[in-house]
Amino acid sequence: MDFTRKFTQFCIGGSAYVALELLYRRRSHVSMFGAGGLCYLLLGQLGRRQLPAPLRAGCGAGIITAVELTTGLLFNRRYQVWDYRDQPGNVLGHICPAFTAAWVPVSMAALELYRWVDLGLDRIGAIRAGNPR
Repeated sequence: MDFTRKFTQFCIGGSAYVALELLYRRRSHVSMFGAGGLCYLLLGQLGRRQLPAPLRAGCGAGIITAVELTTGLLFNRRYQVWDYRDQPGNVLGHICPAFTAAWVPVSMAALELYRWVDLGLDRIGAIRAGNPR
């Protein structure tokens, strides 16, 4: 079930990331599905740490920003997916402080969603094993 669990969580994260982009920019790119899935899995691991909520949210924003930078360097070389070159404090036009700040509430929501989905998957696994809780 571990692969199925991770694949399910990856697809939820990827879909949510693309949905956020579609709501905000009215367009997205296939690379954003992968970036979102990876961010979501990493946030899920972060959620297992015993950290104060504000620190967890800040670390989550850092994770998302790092994945965005990496994705940008790999898939956004000509700035066809997004372009932050006109934003103050941008790094290579792929990340900027304004969006890092925006990832704080997004990461808090994602951490909670991950936990909720994980509990649901536990419940489904228990039911399939004949041990409903």
